[in-house]
Formats: sequence, structure tokens, C-alpha cells
Amino acid sequence: MNRIAPLLLSALLLAPACAGPPQEMGPRSGSAQVTVKENIPYASVNGTELHLDVYEPTEMGGHLHPAVVLIHGGGWDRLDKSTMHGMGQFLARSGFVAFAVDYRLFRGDENRWPAQLDDVQRAVRWVRANAAAYGVNPARMGAFGHSAGAQLAALLGMEDTRDNSDSSLAAYSSRVQAVVDVSGPTDFTVHRDADGAEFLVHFLGTEYAKHPEVWRDASPAFHVSKSDAPFLIVHGTGDQNVPIAQAQELFEKLKAAGVPASFVKVDDAHTFRTPEARRQLAVETLAFFNHYLADAQESTPRSGGAALQ
Repeated sequence: MNRIAPLLLSALLLAPACAGPPQEMGPRSGSAQVTVKENIPYASVNGTELHLDVYEPTEMGGHLHPAVVLIHGGGWDRLDKSTMHGMGQFLARSGFVAFAVDYRLFRGDENRWPAQLDDVQRAVRWVRANAAAYGVNPARMGAFGHSAGAQLAALLGMEDTRDNSDSSLAAYSSRVQAVVDVSGPTDFTVHRDADGAEFLVHFLGTEYAKHPEVWRDASPAFHVSKSDAPFLIVHGTGDQNVPIAQAQELFEKLKAAGVPASFVKVDDAHTFRTPEARRQLAVETLAFFNHYLADAQESTPRSGGAALQ
């Protein structure tokens, strides 16, 4: 029996999400340079209010900053934005405005896919709609996700808005300009068996044999095109939960399509628990976002904040 899929799914369901680099990876002056605003509502969907936390450099200066949306893991049915606290602090100390977002969790028969994608797309559009208030350049937005959150982050760099029913956000794009995918599943059509597929049958609402297009539609590897955002894919060589072959497949398809992509293999497991792995993740993430978001950043007055249409 193929044991890869059960391991993949159990990790997505049970393993803690990547909490980001420890404090010592940022400037030694610590978190005093960061202002945190917690539990800001960004949407209300079917009676569920969704919130995000904002991590801002305390000294914003006279220009707009690039932004990064942080998306937690947890198998789409557990954990929350608090697991992104470390990465939010780290990026804010490095000159970014970070937004750690919650999304609707799959519970029983409620909030099946693609509710989670709809929510993180709403979050990106909300940030653009409120860019001026947070000193954000809406044309310079990235996404960082771990595990299940990486699958969502990847689709933010590939897909246009799926649910455009909110008229207040209709003018704003949900696409990001750079993606960091950490330990993410990319192709639900492989590494499956009867036990491992059971969760996905409920989550996606159908069996693979009946509607394989639904499973492909949830898989970033099937959305690759030359218009995708640049990708940094980071995966542990010892990941027993999400096979590194998933990362390899996405990387190869991105490169074949001509999308700027980097694949970094880290000597660790699914959740990057060693200081060396966390440090490598921090360094690679910061260099990538600096290159694709900050280096091209224009010194635009804070009052600018036009929407990216």
C-alpha cells in the first residue's frame, strides 16, 4: 500500500504550522521596532467574521512599503493566524508590512473547498483597498504560506479572483507579485490511496474518480502559466508529510513555463524545527521578497495608495 498520502494528510491535519523565524534572526534591537494591530476584521462571510493581524515597522518613513500576506497551515481545518507571529515580526523589522490572515476552516460539512481560497483572495483585496491606511504599495504584494497555507499562497500568485460578489472590493486584484511556498502540497492527484484520499473526498466534496477536474483545480501544479508570479519554493529534504516530489513537480512546471522560480532544499522535516533550518528559511525569504518586492519599490508618498486594478 502507498503510505505517502496518509502521511501527507496527517501532517496537514495535525502538524503545527510554520511559526516563522525566531526573534534572533531579525535585527538585534528586537520587536520594539514593530507595531502589531490584532484581530482587525477584513470580511464577514455567511455569518463568520474573518480577522487579520498587521505587523508594521514602527518608523514607517515617508514612502509606501511592500506588503506580505501570511497564511497559516493546519490542514485547512485547524490552527490560526497566530502561528505566523514570528514571521510577521521578522518581515516588519525588515521593512515590510505583514498581514497574518485567518480563513474559514473546514468543519464537518461546512466550509468545503474553495472557501479558503475565496477568503485569502478577499484578504489580498482588502489590503489593497486599505493600502493608504497602512502605508502599503498595493502594486508590491507577496504571499507566504506553510503547508496548507502554501497551497493557498501559490494560488494567489496564479489565479484571478474567483468570488467577485463583494462590490466594495470589485475593483481590486487578488493576485500577488511574489510567492513563498514552504512545505506545500501542489498536486492532489498523486501520492494517493484509499485511506489518504478520505479527507480530500470530504474537503473537496467529491471522489477523484468521479470528478478529477475538481482535484486538479485545487492543485497549484495544474494552474501554472507564464503569467504566474515569481516563486520561491522551500522544502525539507526530510519531510515525511508532504513529499518533496510535490515541490519538485511545481518547480519544474514553473521553469518550463518561463516563470522565475527558485527551489531551496533544507536539511530538515516538515515544520523546520532546527535553528539552522529556520535561519535558512528567513534568509531565503527575505532575499526573495527584497528582490521582487522591495528592490523595485518606488519612493511613493504615503498618501498615494492607488489600487492595483
